[in-house]
Amino acid sequence: MKTNENRAPATAPAKAPVKKAETLTVKEGETPWTAAEMEELRGELEADAVHLKEEIRGAEQEIVGLLRDGGDGAGNDQADVGSTTLERDHEMSLANNARDMLDQIERALSRIDDGTYGVCESCGKAIGKGRLQAFPRATLCVSCKEREERR
Repeated sequence: MKTNENRAPATAPAKAPVKKAETLTVKEGETPWTAAEMEELRGELEADAVHLKEEIRGAEQEIVGLLRDGGDGAGNDQADVGSTTLERDHEMSLANNARDMLDQIERALSRIDDGTYGVCESCGKAIGKGRLQAFPRATLCVSCKEREERR
């Protein structure tokens, strides 16, 4: 008779506790994040993620349709094929942009969960509540972002 000694536990280990809003980094002179501010920010990010997933799904369906109908078979002249190719490339670009934004949102949510939200990934200083409230996906402070854009 075999024992269950080597089996994994029936329940998954508990996730690390979510950092409290007031422990997240802010710039000197700024008020700490409140639970309500973080809840609003998280809600906005999650709603954006849902919207982007729908946008990606729609773009992918459009691309499939364009690929299916876009061959240069009978009845399609060069202009039709070129137009379909242009539409397909446009839809692919939209889908890729939406995927990039979704990745940024998921990264921001992860940073909120692990307590690193609000810390510049380049210099380690605070990004600033104002910047994060205007652009919640920000991972760089203003000066590091400006430096990156000059390159």
